[in-house]
Amino acid sequence: MEWTREEFAAAVTEHSHRMYRAARSVLDSGADAEDAVGQAVLQAWQSLDKLRDKDAVRPWLVKIAVNCAYALRRKRGRVVYLEDLEQEPAAAELLPRCDGLWEAVCALPPERRVVVTLFYYEDMGVEQIAKCLGVPRGTVKSRLSRARKQLKEMLQGQEGAYGTIR
Repeated sequence: MEWTREEFAAAVTEHSHRMYRAARSVLDSGADAEDAVGQAVLQAWQSLDKLRDKDAVRPWLVKIAVNCAYALRRKRGRVVYLEDLEQEPAAAELLPRCDGLWEAVCALPPERRVVVTLFYYEDMGVEQIAKCLGVPRGTVKSRLSRARKQLKEMLQGQEGAYGTIR
């Protein structure tokens, strides 16, 4: 199925926020996520002929963004920003305090953060996430389960827009 330049631009514009959020769930920096999205748009444009179903453009673009984010992470390695460096945390500070759900999600380890982002924020199913990440369905399910447990512990007893989590 042929795409016009305008149709592709409209699809990218519509889904760019989703692409960024998915890339940001893999990467530690917003600037790196923007780079990954830019690379994803380029790759999507170059391989647009491989997308046969226009209705599948959202998961297709998100998958490309996630793959580009992982590639960038491998290429650059783990970067620690000077602003993030602090003294050794006290025992009570080992579990990060999160004032919001998204901040708690961002505090998850990358492999859990990406499945939570794709499942809850991008409304992708377990099968789609497994295909996107190239992992078995059981791995996605276990990462989601562990992430939920970790989020509950991180948000335990905090008041917020979601009420007290118990």
